[in-house]
Amino acid sequence: MPAELLTRPDGGAPAFCDLRGRIQADIVAGLPGQFRRMVMAPDQLHDWQRDRLRRLLASAIQRSAFHTRRLHGIDPPRFELADLPSLPVMTKAQMMDHFDDLISDRLLTREAAERALAATHDEPRPLPGGYMCMATGGSSGQRGIFAFDPVSVAEFVSLIFRTRLAALGLASTDRPVQLPRVTFAMVGAASAVHGTVFVPSVLAGSPVRFVSVPVSLPVSEIVGRLNEVQADGLFGYPSMLARLAEEQHAGRLRITPRLVNCTAETLQPEFRAAIKKAFGAPIFNTFASTEGLIGSSGPDDQAITLATDSCIVELVDAANRPVPPGTPSAKVLITNLFNYVQPLIRYELNDSFTRQPDAAGHGRPRVTVQGRADDILRYGHAEIHPLTLRSILLAQPDVLDYQVRQTARGVAVQVLLESETSVAGLREQLGAALARAGVADPEVMVDAVASLPRNPETGKLRRVIPA
Repeated sequence: MPAELLTRPDGGAPAFCDLRGRIQADIVAGLPGQFRRMVMAPDQLHDWQRDRLRRLLASAIQRSAFHTRRLHGIDPPRFELADLPSLPVMTKAQMMDHFDDLISDRLLTREAAERALAATHDEPRPLPGGYMCMATGGSSGQRGIFAFDPVSVAEFVSLIFRTRLAALGLASTDRPVQLPRVTFAMVGAASAVHGTVFVPSVLAGSPVRFVSVPVSLPVSEIVGRLNEVQADGLFGYPSMLARLAEEQHAGRLRITPRLVNCTAETLQPEFRAAIKKAFGAPIFNTFASTEGLIGSSGPDDQAITLATDSCIVELVDAANRPVPPGTPSAKVLITNLFNYVQPLIRYELNDSFTRQPDAAGHGRPRVTVQGRADDILRYGHAEIHPLTLRSILLAQPDVLDYQVRQTARGVAVQVLLESETSVAGLREQLGAALARAGVADPEVMVDAVASLPRNPETGKLRRVIPA
């Protein structure tokens, strides 16, 4: 990218509209290569990962003070994929505590990133150097900030975008790709600090049109906007798509999307069933982390195929030991192979994956996503998995959504109801479930509410909040 686009002569940040045009050109030019990577044979993928990992390690050791210390003694040209478990694990707390030392350009600091994020609305706010930032994790505890340069932005958007183009039959590996004219509605965050607005803003002005419908709006307003747009595809958080399914059944929402794409939250079986019944369209499920791990399911497939050409993925237990296929992981370690600005090497995600049989032909790992492993409620020796409570709450047809907050001796539950239901009955069932799981004399509070609190930046709803 020309230097004049990255930093103005006065040292200021470039305009996002200038960066966007070049990023879109890079996305289109790079799509044939993206499609080739999607079908690499296992030995090709191994060599690709090894070569990118060596480049990443060399760059990180040279340009990041954090990694210079952390990776002392590593010889990148001789490093093999099998050596990866010998490297230390990174946590989000470490990343944020050492943010300025981790970033490979001293021009980009945490203070500057926070200022840009605070000024972000419906599109990213670039920093000098053309850097752009997203934030995540505020609803789950510690906030995380993730920085990209224009090259890594193009890669990030392409990884999300390529699977949908492939589904439309446009996965050409040997000629330029002509983007289709298509409109998608994205029911997601309200700000480009989150990927559900960041990615559509990068594609604005291209033939692929995303209409952002903030999940924080009143449901009646979301319904009105969707009725007006009549999009070809409906994207959004599963919790809100399930809520919109109720509106479709009631006749207030009247849309006929060709596909539904769930993202940013765990797609629970109850949500999948409600969405399928209401819209009748194929459901795609996407795992897209701001850290760079992307994966997507096929139509109506429960398993997600991970894009391991962009991120190396390790499914591990609490002690960072590999777990076998079929066993839920305690967490996931990722090594991002495309973001050299903020190198994430064996970075810890608190998500629980279970590996399924690999994809036929190219052998990519396929996983089911259980949700966040740190959502388990612990009371002394008793452990309560979120499924224990969810199965009771969502078995009641009038419960549209919920939030559970752990208390010293039980839970405080807020429920969003479609109509009057027996709150007392829910209280008794939840108390009995806690008691069966080993919580002595549990205390349960259940309150019907008009709305549930969502993270103000991302629009996400965290359903289970441990103490």
